[in-house]
Amino acid sequence: MSFDLILFGGTGDLTWRKLMPALFQAWRHHKLPAQGRILAVARDERSDEQYREFIRERFFEVEAAKQPSPQEFDRFSELLHYRRMDLSKASDYEGLKGWVEARGAKTVVLFLATSPHLFPQICQQLGAVGLNAPHVRVVLEKPLGHDLQSARDINRAVASAFTERQALRIDHYLGKPAVQNLAALRFGNALFEPLWRRESISNIQITLAESIGVGTRGDFYDRTGALRDMIQNHALQLLTMIAMEPPPSNDADAIRDEKLKVLKSLKPFTAETVVRDVVRGQYRAGTIDGEKVAGYLEEVKVPADSACETFVALRTEVQNWRWAGVPFYLRTGKRLAARDAQIVVNFRPVPHPIFPGAARANKLVIKLQPEDGLELHLMAAKGGLGPVGSGNEQLSPVSLDLDFDKAFPTERIGAYERLLLDALAGRLNLFVRSDEQEQAWQWVEPILHHWAQDHEGPRPYQAGSWGPPAASALVARDGHAWAEEQ
Repeated sequence: MSFDLILFGGTGDLTWRKLMPALFQAWRHHKLPAQGRILAVARDERSDEQYREFIRERFFEVEAAKQPSPQEFDRFSELLHYRRMDLSKASDYEGLKGWVEARGAKTVVLFLATSPHLFPQICQQLGAVGLNAPHVRVVLEKPLGHDLQSARDINRAVASAFTERQALRIDHYLGKPAVQNLAALRFGNALFEPLWRRESISNIQITLAESIGVGTRGDFYDRTGALRDMIQNHALQLLTMIAMEPPPSNDADAIRDEKLKVLKSLKPFTAETVVRDVVRGQYRAGTIDGEKVAGYLEEVKVPADSACETFVALRTEVQNWRWAGVPFYLRTGKRLAARDAQIVVNFRPVPHPIFPGAARANKLVIKLQPEDGLELHLMAAKGGLGPVGSGNEQLSPVSLDLDFDKAFPTERIGAYERLLLDALAGRLNLFVRSDEQEQAWQWVEPILHHWAQDHEGPRPYQAGSWGPPAASALVARDGHAWAEEQ
Protein backbone atom coordinates (compact mmCIF):
# COMPACT_ATOMS: atom_id res chain seq x y z
CA MET A 1 0.00 0.00 0.00
CA SER A 2 1.45 3.38 -0.97
CA PHE A 3 1.04 6.06 1.67
CA ASP A 4 2.08 9.58 2.57
CA LEU A 5 2.29 10.35 6.29
CA ILE A 6 2.62 14.10 6.86
CA LEU A 7 3.71 15.29 10.31
CA PHE A 8 2.74 18.89 11.07
CA GLY A 9 5.08 20.01 13.83
CA GLY A 10 7.79 17.84 12.32
CA THR A 11 10.61 19.24 14.49
CA GLY A 12 8.67 19.26 17.77
CA ASP A 13 9.17 17.09 20.86
CA LEU A 14 6.22 14.80 20.12
CA THR A 15 7.56 14.00 16.67
CA TRP A 16 11.10 13.07 17.62
CA ARG A 17 10.39 11.64 21.09
CA LYS A 18 7.35 9.50 20.22
CA LEU A 19 6.35 9.42 16.58
CA MET A 20 9.71 8.85 14.88
CA PRO A 21 10.75 6.05 17.30
CA ALA A 22 7.32 4.44 16.79
CA LEU A 23 7.60 4.69 13.01
CA PHE A 24 11.11 3.27 13.12
CA GLN A 25 9.92 0.33 15.21
CA ALA A 26 7.09 -0.30 12.73
CA TRP A 27 9.68 -0.27 9.93
CA ARG A 28 12.03 -2.53 11.91
CA HIS A 29 9.17 -4.98 12.57
CA HIS A 30 8.27 -5.00 8.85
CA LYS A 31 4.82 -3.63 9.74
CA LEU A 32 5.10 -0.31 7.92
CA PRO A 33 3.46 -0.63 4.50
CA ALA A 34 5.79 -0.54 1.51
CA GLN A 35 6.01 2.41 -0.86
CA GLY A 36 5.63 4.96 1.88
CA ARG A 37 6.86 8.51 2.44
CA ILE A 38 7.06 10.40 5.73
CA LEU A 39 7.02 14.17 5.32
CA ALA A 40 7.88 16.48 8.21
CA VAL A 41 6.42 19.98 8.03
CA ALA A 42 7.77 22.87 10.11
CA ARG A 43 8.58 26.60 9.92
CA ASP A 44 12.35 26.63 9.53
CA GLU A 45 14.29 26.12 6.34
CA ARG A 46 16.18 22.84 5.91
CA SER A 47 16.79 20.18 3.30
CA ASP A 48 15.76 16.52 3.41
CA GLU A 49 19.33 15.60 4.36
CA GLN A 50 19.47 18.19 7.13
CA TYR A 51 16.21 16.90 8.56
CA ARG A 52 17.42 13.30 8.43
CA GLU A 53 20.54 14.33 10.33
CA PHE A 54 18.37 16.16 12.88
CA ILE A 55 16.36 12.97 13.51
CA ARG A 56 19.53 10.83 13.60
CA GLU A 57 20.89 12.99 16.43
CA ARG A 58 17.60 12.91 18.33
CA PHE A 59 17.57 9.12 18.27
CA PHE A 60 20.50 9.18 20.69
CA GLU A 61 18.06 10.57 23.29
CA VAL A 62 15.61 7.70 22.81
CA GLU A 63 15.74 4.60 25.01
CA ALA A 64 18.45 2.18 23.88
CA ALA A 65 16.09 -0.58 22.68
CA LYS A 66 14.48 1.83 20.20
CA GLN A 67 17.69 3.25 18.77
CA PRO A 68 18.60 2.19 15.23
CA SER A 69 22.02 0.99 14.17
CA PRO A 70 23.73 3.32 11.66
CA GLN A 71 22.84 0.92 8.85
CA GLU A 72 19.21 0.68 9.97
CA PHE A 73 18.84 4.43 10.16
CA ASP A 74 20.34 4.91 6.70
CA ARG A 75 17.68 2.61 5.24
CA PHE A 76 14.83 3.99 7.35
CA SER A 77 15.76 7.61 6.61
CA GLU A 78 15.12 7.04 2.91
CA LEU A 79 11.43 7.42 3.83
CA LEU A 80 11.98 10.82 5.48
CA HIS A 81 11.38 14.12 3.70
CA TYR A 82 11.04 17.71 4.86
CA ARG A 83 9.03 20.72 3.73
CA ARG A 84 9.01 24.24 5.10
CA MET A 85 5.52 25.65 5.63
CA ASP A 86 3.97 28.78 7.05
CA LEU A 87 0.69 27.41 8.40
CA SER A 88 -1.03 30.76 7.86
CA LYS A 89 -0.28 30.92 4.11
CA ALA A 90 -2.72 29.38 1.65
CA SER A 91 0.01 29.16 -0.99
CA ASP A 92 2.03 26.80 1.22
CA TYR A 93 -0.96 24.44 1.42
CA GLU A 94 -1.24 24.56 -2.37
CA GLY A 95 2.42 23.57 -2.56
CA LEU A 96 1.81 20.70 -0.13
CA LYS A 97 -1.12 19.53 -2.23
CA GLY A 98 1.10 19.50 -5.30
CA TRP A 99 3.73 17.44 -3.46
CA VAL A 100 1.08 14.88 -2.47
CA GLU A 101 -0.67 14.71 -5.84
CA ALA A 102 2.57 14.33 -7.79
CA ARG A 103 2.84 10.74 -6.61
CA GLY A 104 -0.80 9.92 -5.95
CA ALA A 105 -0.44 7.75 -2.85
CA LYS A 106 -3.37 5.48 -2.07
CA THR A 107 -3.58 6.75 1.52
CA VAL A 108 -2.67 10.15 2.97
CA VAL A 109 -2.53 10.66 6.76
CA LEU A 110 -2.06 14.15 8.18
CA PHE A 111 -0.83 14.02 11.79
CA LEU A 112 -1.30 17.32 13.64
CA ALA A 113 1.49 17.27 16.23
CA THR A 114 1.12 21.02 16.79
CA SER A 115 -0.47 23.18 19.45
CA PRO A 116 -4.24 22.48 19.43
CA HIS A 117 -5.06 26.16 18.86
CA LEU A 118 -3.70 25.65 15.32
CA PHE A 119 -6.01 22.72 14.54
CA PRO A 120 -8.94 24.84 13.21
CA GLN A 121 -6.67 26.92 10.97
CA ILE A 122 -4.85 23.88 9.58
CA CYS A 123 -8.04 21.91 8.90
CA GLN A 124 -9.79 24.84 7.24
CA GLN A 125 -6.78 25.49 5.00
CA LEU A 126 -6.51 21.81 4.10
CA GLY A 127 -10.18 21.77 3.17
CA ALA A 128 -9.85 24.97 1.14
CA VAL A 129 -7.18 23.47 -1.13
CA GLY A 130 -8.90 20.09 -1.39
CA LEU A 131 -6.53 18.07 0.78
CA ASN A 132 -9.52 16.33 2.33
CA ALA A 133 -10.51 13.75 -0.27
CA PRO A 134 -11.91 10.40 0.96
CA HIS A 135 -8.45 8.78 0.97
CA VAL A 136 -7.13 11.49 3.35
CA ARG A 137 -7.30 11.18 7.15
CA VAL A 138 -6.34 13.69 9.82
CA VAL A 139 -4.98 12.62 13.23
CA LEU A 140 -5.49 15.05 16.13
CA GLU A 141 -3.19 14.86 19.15
CA LYS A 142 -4.45 15.85 22.60
CA PRO A 143 -5.19 18.12 24.36
CA LEU A 144 -8.26 18.74 22.21
CA GLY A 145 -9.42 21.98 23.74
CA HIS A 146 -9.20 23.58 27.15
CA ASP A 147 -12.88 23.23 28.03
CA LEU A 148 -16.16 22.16 26.45
CA GLN A 149 -16.56 25.27 24.29
CA SER A 150 -13.03 25.18 22.89
CA ALA A 151 -13.42 21.46 22.16
CA ARG A 152 -16.64 22.17 20.28
CA ASP A 153 -14.93 24.96 18.32
CA ILE A 154 -12.14 22.60 17.27
CA ASN A 155 -14.59 19.86 16.32
CA ARG A 156 -16.67 22.26 14.23
CA ALA A 157 -13.57 23.42 12.36
CA VAL A 158 -12.47 19.82 11.77
CA ALA A 159 -15.97 18.83 10.64
CA SER A 160 -16.01 21.69 8.11
CA ALA A 161 -13.25 19.91 6.18
CA PHE A 162 -13.32 16.22 7.21
CA THR A 163 -16.00 13.64 7.91
CA GLU A 164 -16.14 11.99 11.32
CA ARG A 165 -14.58 8.81 9.93
CA GLN A 166 -11.68 10.83 8.51
CA ALA A 167 -10.92 12.57 11.83
CA LEU A 168 -8.92 10.37 14.22
CA ARG A 169 -8.57 11.75 17.77
CA ILE A 170 -5.66 9.95 19.31
CA ASP A 171 -5.35 8.84 22.94
CA HIS A 172 -2.12 6.88 23.25
CA TYR A 173 -3.37 4.99 26.32
CA LEU A 174 -5.85 3.21 24.05
CA GLY A 175 -2.89 1.85 22.08
CA LYS A 176 -1.36 0.09 25.08
CA PRO A 177 -1.55 -3.70 24.75
CA ALA A 178 -3.16 -4.14 28.17
CA VAL A 179 -5.95 -1.70 27.25
CA GLN A 180 -6.55 -3.53 23.98
CA ASN A 181 -6.87 -6.69 26.07
CA LEU A 182 -9.67 -5.19 28.17
CA ALA A 183 -12.17 -5.94 25.43
CA ALA A 184 -10.64 -9.38 24.83
CA LEU A 185 -10.70 -10.11 28.56
CA ARG A 186 -14.38 -9.32 28.85
CA PHE A 187 -15.85 -10.27 25.50
CA GLY A 188 -13.49 -13.01 24.35
CA ASN A 189 -13.71 -15.16 27.49
CA ALA A 190 -16.63 -16.69 29.37
CA LEU A 191 -14.91 -16.37 32.74
CA PHE A 192 -15.40 -12.73 33.77
CA GLU A 193 -18.49 -11.37 32.05
CA PRO A 194 -21.00 -13.09 34.42
CA LEU A 195 -19.14 -11.45 37.34
CA TRP A 196 -18.74 -8.04 35.67
CA ARG A 197 -21.54 -6.30 37.54
CA ARG A 198 -22.63 -4.72 40.80
CA GLU A 199 -23.54 -8.02 42.47
CA SER A 200 -19.93 -9.25 42.30
CA ILE A 201 -17.76 -6.13 42.19
CA SER A 202 -17.18 -3.93 45.20
CA ASN A 203 -15.27 -1.04 43.60
CA ILE A 204 -12.99 -0.21 40.68
CA GLN A 205 -9.83 1.89 40.92
CA ILE A 206 -7.97 3.52 38.04
CA THR A 207 -4.52 4.90 38.88
CA LEU A 208 -2.25 6.81 36.48
CA ALA A 209 0.74 7.73 38.63
CA GLU A 210 4.03 9.30 37.63
CA SER A 211 7.15 9.71 39.75
CA ILE A 212 8.53 12.48 37.54
CA GLY A 213 7.70 16.16 37.92
CA VAL A 214 6.76 18.64 35.20
CA GLY A 215 10.38 19.06 34.09
CA THR A 216 10.80 21.84 31.53
CA ARG A 217 7.07 21.82 30.64
CA GLY A 218 6.10 24.06 33.54
CA ASP A 219 4.47 26.74 31.40
CA PHE A 220 2.35 24.21 29.48
CA TYR A 221 1.45 22.19 32.54
CA ASP A 222 0.45 25.25 34.55
CA ARG A 223 -2.13 26.09 31.88
CA THR A 224 -3.38 22.51 31.81
CA GLY A 225 -3.22 20.69 35.16
CA ALA A 226 -3.80 17.05 36.03
CA LEU A 227 -7.57 17.08 35.46
CA ARG A 228 -7.30 18.20 31.83
CA ASP A 229 -4.02 16.39 31.16
CA MET A 230 -5.00 12.92 32.41
CA ILE A 231 -8.53 12.56 33.80
CA GLN A 232 -10.63 14.12 31.02
CA ASN A 233 -9.08 11.87 28.39
CA HIS A 234 -6.94 8.90 29.50
CA ALA A 235 -8.69 7.98 32.75
CA LEU A 236 -12.20 8.40 31.35
CA GLN A 237 -11.36 6.35 28.27
CA LEU A 238 -10.14 3.54 30.53
CA LEU A 239 -13.32 3.82 32.59
CA THR A 240 -15.48 3.45 29.49
CA MET A 241 -13.55 0.37 28.38
CA ILE A 242 -14.11 -1.22 31.79
CA ALA A 243 -17.76 -0.26 32.20
CA MET A 244 -19.28 -0.46 28.71
CA GLU A 245 -21.90 -2.99 27.70
CA PRO A 246 -20.98 -5.71 25.17
CA PRO A 247 -21.18 -4.10 21.71
CA PRO A 248 -23.11 -5.94 18.98
CA SER A 249 -19.91 -6.25 16.91
CA ASN A 250 -16.26 -5.27 16.79
CA ASP A 251 -17.08 -2.37 14.47
CA ALA A 252 -15.53 0.93 15.56
CA ASP A 253 -18.82 2.81 15.89
CA ALA A 254 -20.49 -0.08 17.73
CA ILE A 255 -17.73 0.12 20.35
CA ARG A 256 -17.75 3.90 20.51
CA ASP A 257 -21.54 3.96 20.86
CA GLU A 258 -21.23 1.85 24.02
CA LYS A 259 -18.41 4.01 25.39
CA LEU A 260 -20.53 7.11 24.87
CA LYS A 261 -23.40 5.53 26.84
CA VAL A 262 -21.03 5.09 29.80
CA LEU A 263 -19.94 8.73 29.67
CA LYS A 264 -23.59 9.83 29.58
CA SER A 265 -24.31 7.59 32.59
CA LEU A 266 -21.60 9.08 34.82
CA LYS A 267 -23.04 10.72 37.90
CA PRO A 268 -22.88 14.49 37.27
CA PHE A 269 -21.03 16.75 39.67
CA THR A 270 -22.56 19.62 41.59
CA ALA A 271 -20.78 22.27 43.66
CA GLU A 272 -21.48 20.20 46.77
CA THR A 273 -20.27 16.88 45.36
CA VAL A 274 -17.09 18.45 43.95
CA VAL A 275 -16.16 19.42 47.51
CA ARG A 276 -17.04 15.96 48.82
CA ASP A 277 -15.87 13.66 46.03
CA VAL A 278 -12.87 15.39 44.41
CA VAL A 279 -9.41 15.92 45.92
CA ARG A 280 -6.83 18.11 44.22
CA GLY A 281 -3.22 18.41 45.31
CA GLN A 282 0.10 20.01 44.45
CA TYR A 283 3.47 18.44 45.22
CA ARG A 284 6.00 19.98 47.55
CA ALA A 285 9.69 19.18 47.87
CA GLY A 286 10.46 15.59 48.82
CA THR A 287 12.51 12.52 47.98
CA ILE A 288 12.18 10.25 44.92
CA ASP A 289 14.39 7.14 44.70
CA GLY A 290 16.67 8.53 47.39
CA GLU A 291 17.15 11.89 45.67
CA LYS A 292 15.76 15.22 46.83
CA VAL A 293 13.44 16.89 44.34
CA ALA A 294 11.95 20.36 44.18
CA GLY A 295 8.33 21.22 44.79
CA TYR A 296 6.04 22.28 41.97
CA LEU A 297 6.31 25.97 42.79
CA GLU A 298 10.11 25.77 42.43
CA GLU A 299 9.95 24.13 38.98
CA VAL A 300 11.09 25.97 35.84
CA LYS A 301 8.49 28.34 34.30
CA VAL A 302 5.96 27.79 37.11
CA PRO A 303 4.51 30.92 38.76
CA ALA A 304 5.38 31.20 42.45
CA ASP A 305 1.68 31.57 43.36
CA SER A 306 0.33 28.87 41.05
CA ALA A 307 -2.86 27.07 42.08
CA CYS A 308 -2.45 24.42 39.37
CA GLU A 309 -3.24 20.89 40.51
CA THR A 310 -0.62 18.18 39.99
CA PHE A 311 -2.81 15.51 41.62
CA VAL A 312 -6.48 14.57 41.35
CA ALA A 313 -8.43 11.81 43.04
CA LEU A 314 -12.18 11.52 42.60
CA ARG A 315 -15.11 9.24 43.22
CA THR A 316 -17.88 8.70 40.70
CA GLU A 317 -20.56 6.18 39.77
CA VAL A 318 -22.00 4.83 36.53
CA GLN A 319 -25.74 5.18 36.94
CA ASN A 320 -27.16 2.18 35.13
CA TRP A 321 -28.41 -1.29 36.05
CA ARG A 322 -25.04 -3.01 35.72
CA TRP A 323 -23.08 -0.61 37.94
CA ALA A 324 -25.57 1.15 40.22
CA GLY A 325 -23.95 1.83 43.60
CA VAL A 326 -20.43 0.67 42.62
CA PRO A 327 -17.87 3.44 43.26
CA PHE A 328 -15.26 4.14 40.60
CA TYR A 329 -12.15 5.85 41.97
CA LEU A 330 -9.89 7.73 39.55
CA ARG A 331 -6.46 8.99 40.58
CA THR A 332 -3.53 10.65 38.81
CA GLY A 333 -0.57 12.72 39.86
CA LYS A 334 2.99 13.87 39.38
CA ARG A 335 5.87 13.12 41.80
CA LEU A 336 4.08 10.16 43.36
CA ALA A 337 5.76 7.21 45.06
CA ALA A 338 6.08 5.16 41.85
CA ARG A 339 5.43 5.20 38.13
CA ASP A 340 2.38 3.01 38.05
CA ALA A 341 -0.64 2.81 35.77
CA GLN A 342 -3.17 0.15 36.59
CA ILE A 343 -6.84 -0.73 36.91
CA VAL A 344 -7.86 -2.68 39.99
CA VAL A 345 -11.19 -4.50 40.01
CA ASN A 346 -12.00 -5.38 43.62
CA PHE A 347 -14.55 -8.17 43.95
CA ARG A 348 -16.89 -8.57 46.89
CA PRO A 349 -15.81 -10.97 49.66
CA VAL A 350 -17.38 -14.41 49.90
CA PRO A 351 -20.82 -14.14 51.51
CA HIS A 352 -20.10 -16.71 54.26
CA PRO A 353 -16.42 -17.35 55.04
CA ILE A 354 -15.78 -20.82 56.53
CA PHE A 355 -11.96 -20.58 56.48
CA PRO A 356 -9.80 -18.26 58.56
CA GLY A 357 -8.65 -15.42 56.30
CA ALA A 358 -11.27 -16.12 53.64
CA ALA A 359 -12.90 -12.73 54.13
CA ARG A 360 -10.12 -11.18 52.05
CA ALA A 361 -11.61 -10.35 48.66
CA ASN A 362 -10.35 -11.38 45.25
CA LYS A 363 -9.13 -8.73 42.84
CA LEU A 364 -8.09 -8.41 39.23
CA VAL A 365 -5.19 -6.05 38.49
CA ILE A 366 -4.78 -4.84 34.92
CA LYS A 367 -1.26 -3.42 34.67
CA LEU A 368 -0.60 -0.73 32.06
CA GLN A 369 2.88 0.51 33.02
CA PRO A 370 5.74 0.13 33.66
CA GLU A 371 4.85 -3.37 32.37
CA ASP A 372 1.70 -4.73 30.72
CA GLY A 373 -0.10 -7.70 32.20
CA LEU A 374 -2.85 -9.17 34.32
CA GLU A 375 -2.81 -10.39 37.91
CA LEU A 376 -5.70 -12.35 39.38
CA HIS A 377 -5.47 -12.46 43.17
CA LEU A 378 -7.08 -15.52 44.79
CA MET A 379 -7.08 -17.31 48.13
CA ALA A 380 -5.54 -20.78 48.51
CA ALA A 381 -4.94 -23.20 51.38
CA LYS A 382 -1.40 -23.24 52.78
CA GLY A 383 -1.65 -26.91 53.69
CA GLY A 384 0.17 -28.82 56.42
CA LEU A 385 -1.87 -27.53 59.34
CA GLY A 386 -4.20 -30.46 59.79
CA PRO A 387 -6.51 -32.81 57.94
CA VAL A 388 -9.14 -31.42 55.64
CA GLY A 389 -12.27 -30.67 57.59
CA SER A 390 -10.43 -30.13 60.89
CA GLY A 391 -11.15 -26.43 60.79
CA ASN A 392 -7.46 -25.56 60.90
CA GLU A 393 -6.97 -24.81 57.22
CA GLN A 394 -5.40 -21.39 56.73
CA LEU A 395 -5.94 -19.48 53.51
CA SER A 396 -3.28 -17.27 52.04
CA PRO A 397 -3.35 -14.89 49.04
CA VAL A 398 -1.79 -16.11 45.79
CA SER A 399 -1.82 -14.57 42.34
CA LEU A 400 -2.01 -15.78 38.77
CA ASP A 401 0.25 -13.50 36.78
CA LEU A 402 0.15 -13.04 33.02
CA ASP A 403 3.09 -11.04 31.66
CA PHE A 404 2.18 -10.05 28.09
CA ASP A 405 5.82 -9.45 27.16
CA LYS A 406 6.66 -13.05 28.07
CA ALA A 407 3.46 -14.52 26.65
CA PHE A 408 3.83 -12.76 23.29
CA PRO A 409 7.56 -11.99 23.03
CA THR A 410 7.64 -11.43 19.27
CA GLU A 411 4.27 -9.77 18.76
CA ARG A 412 4.34 -6.77 21.10
CA ILE A 413 4.23 -3.27 19.67
CA GLY A 414 4.15 0.09 21.42
CA ALA A 415 1.12 2.34 21.78
CA TYR A 416 2.07 4.96 19.20
CA GLU A 417 3.32 2.28 16.82
CA ARG A 418 -0.04 0.52 16.99
CA LEU A 419 -2.04 3.74 16.59
CA LEU A 420 0.03 5.02 13.66
CA LEU A 421 -0.39 1.70 11.86
CA ASP A 422 -4.13 1.79 12.58
CA ALA A 423 -4.33 5.34 11.18
CA LEU A 424 -2.62 4.23 7.98
CA ALA A 425 -4.91 1.21 7.68
CA GLY A 426 -8.09 3.14 8.52
CA ARG A 427 -8.89 1.09 11.64
CA LEU A 428 -10.89 3.40 13.92
CA ASN A 429 -11.57 1.22 16.98
CA LEU A 430 -8.87 2.84 19.16
CA PHE A 431 -9.62 6.46 18.23
CA VAL A 432 -12.01 8.77 20.05
CA ARG A 433 -15.13 10.12 18.39
CA SER A 434 -16.07 13.80 18.76
CA ASP A 435 -19.23 13.12 20.77
CA GLU A 436 -17.22 11.03 23.28
CA GLN A 437 -14.72 13.83 23.66
CA GLU A 438 -17.35 16.52 24.17
CA GLN A 439 -19.28 14.40 26.67
CA ALA A 440 -16.09 13.92 28.70
CA TRP A 441 -15.51 17.68 28.76
CA GLN A 442 -19.12 18.24 29.82
CA TRP A 443 -18.64 15.89 32.76
CA VAL A 444 -15.45 17.55 34.09
CA GLU A 445 -16.62 21.15 33.58
CA PRO A 446 -18.39 21.49 36.96
CA ILE A 447 -15.09 20.60 38.64
CA LEU A 448 -13.23 23.24 36.62
CA HIS A 449 -15.88 25.86 37.36
CA HIS A 450 -15.80 25.15 41.10
CA TRP A 451 -12.01 25.29 41.25
CA ALA A 452 -12.00 28.63 39.41
CA GLN A 453 -14.00 30.10 42.32
CA ASP A 454 -12.29 28.19 45.12
CA HIS A 455 -9.59 30.29 46.79
CA GLU A 456 -8.29 27.49 49.02
CA GLY A 457 -6.33 25.96 46.17
CA PRO A 458 -4.86 22.45 45.98
CA ARG A 459 -3.81 20.48 49.05
CA PRO A 460 -0.04 20.07 49.46
CA TYR A 461 1.56 16.62 49.38
CA GLN A 462 5.15 15.55 49.68
CA ALA A 463 6.95 14.34 46.57
CA GLY A 464 7.46 10.60 46.90
CA SER A 465 4.13 10.02 48.66
CA TRP A 466 0.82 8.83 47.21
CA GLY A 467 -0.79 12.26 47.34
CA PRO A 468 -2.69 14.22 49.99
CA PRO A 469 -4.11 12.26 52.95
CA ALA A 470 -7.56 13.39 51.82
CA ALA A 471 -7.26 11.00 48.86
CA SER A 472 -7.05 8.04 51.24
CA ALA A 473 -9.94 9.42 53.27
CA LEU A 474 -12.03 9.67 50.09
CA VAL A 475 -11.82 5.91 49.57
CA ALA A 476 -11.92 5.00 53.27
CA ARG A 477 -15.26 6.78 53.59
CA ASP A 478 -16.80 3.86 51.65
CA GLY A 479 -14.86 1.26 53.65
CA HIS A 480 -12.26 0.71 50.92
CA ALA A 481 -8.55 1.47 50.44
CA TRP A 482 -6.24 2.21 47.53
CA ALA A 483 -4.41 -0.84 46.21
CA GLU A 484 -1.05 0.02 47.88
CA GLU A 485 -2.81 0.39 51.25
CA GLN A 486 -4.62 -2.95 51.15
